[in-house]
Amino acid sequence: MQIQVGYKLDYELPRATPMVVMLTIHPSRAEDILVAEAPVFDPPVAVTPYADRFGNVGSRLVAPPGRFTMTNSALVRDSGQPDRIVPDAAEHRVEDLPDEAVGFLLGSRYCETDLLSDTAFELFGQVPAGWGRVQAICDYVHRHIAFDYQAARATRTAVQAFQEGTGVCRDYAHLAVTFCRCLNIPARYCTGYLGDMGTPQPWGTPDFAAWFEVYLGGAWHTFDARNNTPRIGRILLARGRDATDVAITTTFGANRLSGFAVRTDEVAG
Repeated sequence: MQIQVGYKLDYELPRATPMVVMLTIHPSRAEDILVAEAPVFDPPVAVTPYADRFGNVGSRLVAPPGRFTMTNSALVRDSGQPDRIVPDAAEHRVEDLPDEAVGFLLGSRYCETDLLSDTAFELFGQVPAGWGRVQAICDYVHRHIAFDYQAARATRTAVQAFQEGTGVCRDYAHLAVTFCRCLNIPARYCTGYLGDMGTPQPWGTPDFAAWFEVYLGGAWHTFDARNNTPRIGRILLARGRDATDVAITTTFGANRLSGFAVRTDEVAG
């Protein structure tokens, strides 16, 4: 299948403002890009690409004062296969984990492992280790948090999502990631495009999505506590410890997001 992706973001800025943009399709999907991304900045600005420590590709720029618009589009080939289920994927002892996975056991800005460790063991400590334990975490988080787009809050942490029982996809991912790390299962936060292809209509307004990956059985595997079912058409933008590392834009100064549109649609090949 082929998926058309893209976005249009409008900002209002009182003065020239440095920005870091994390909206480039992840290098792991490079071979699947049929029509390359073509970001357009209005007014035009100088853009410097860079690679971060997690292997994501970001862009640095200085947005001018006034209205500033970023648009982009790309055509991506996808297998059309749902997320893989590997029920026999086993947990690893901490001492056996590869170096790349160890950092994803630690607490982070939105994932307070120190505050949820006891809760995690109370809820999931008796669940058999491995794939089934991570799925039990997803089942719990999916039931515990009520999705409410109007309740989105950029500062909500995993503990607050647990206490408030409401949120959006990033809150589901943060809470599930935190529970996994509390149980010594490496987990990393992911963001990207995820359309509604393969699900019943009516479909909601397109947006960027958040999910997570865990290290089991010698490999990273995709889990999604928000949807809690295998989905098709995920296109990864970035992964990191939590939303801090993969924010679509990080602005170093006052700003207002005045327009926001995302496209992720299956198109005829």
